[in-house]
Amino acid sequence: MKKYEILKNSSIEFYGKTLYRIQALIDFSDVKAGDIGGYIQSEENLSHEGNAWVAENAKVYDDAKVFENAKVYGNAEVSCAAEISGNAKVYGNAEVYEYAEVYGDADVSCGAIVYSSAKVYDYAKVGGDAEVCGNTEVHGFVVLYEHAEVFENAEVSGRVILSGYAKVGGDAKVSDYAKVYGNAKVIGESKVYDHAEVFCDTEVSGSAKVFGSVQVNGSALISGDAEVSELGDYIVFKNNWSSGRHFTYTRSNKMWKAGCFCGTGEELVKKAYEDSELSGKNYSLYVELVKNLEKNLESNN
Repeated sequence: MKKYEILKNSSIEFYGKTLYRIQALIDFSDVKAGDIGGYIQSEENLSHEGNAWVAENAKVYDDAKVFENAKVYGNAEVSCAAEISGNAKVYGNAEVYEYAEVYGDADVSCGAIVYSSAKVYDYAKVGGDAEVCGNTEVHGFVVLYEHAEVFENAEVSGRVILSGYAKVGGDAKVSDYAKVYGNAKVIGESKVYDHAEVFCDTEVSGSAKVFGSVQVNGSALISGDAEVSELGDYIVFKNNWSSGRHFTYTRSNKMWKAGCFCGTGEELVKKAYEDSELSGKNYSLYVELVKNLEKNLESNN
């Protein structure tokens, strides 16, 4: 049984192609018989099975397919050989094209969403409960799944894998064979590339770069203009006398990051003394420890 019909008397020309409005013939999901939908090029673009639907001013054309319970609406565009399936949603001014896939489990309510002005293309795959929004671009052979998010002006490309509750935002770029997972965040103007892995509760921010084959984990805070390509390029400590939070030293720029603070060891100690004498003394010990460690490294090289 067909659930919609193509309205031959309601069409538009779009990039040299004729697209037609659709109209529902039966009730399904939140669609009622008689509802006017979006535009498709042919019935190959939208399945008659499941609750899949194209609504509002959305456009699906070329060899693109929307099926199972997926929905495309707003001013979204799905083209080339892209596939939207499961409980996935594409809306706003988002574009999904080439051989990209946006999907989710058709048997449960969750599903990936792509919205705002986001672009997903090449062979990228966005699944699980992953979100791609803002002015982001996700392309190449990227795989996003579970609860990963890409937002604001970020770009994810290459053969990157984002999973868990990983977040990539701001003007950040993650590329090549990098992996970001767990509760890790890559934000600001930072870059993660090569075969680098960023995971657990790590945060990479500012204009920091993480590259090579390094694995950055724990609760590391890589910020400022730090560059991390080896395990010894950063040290993570824990404040076990008051807040319980972690703080990080990065060797490339000799900077310390603790909460919102980012500065030299001397600045860290001064700031700590303003909070309390205990905090000042303890941070001072850690700063001296790192100085001695670096002297030891230099003497052995």
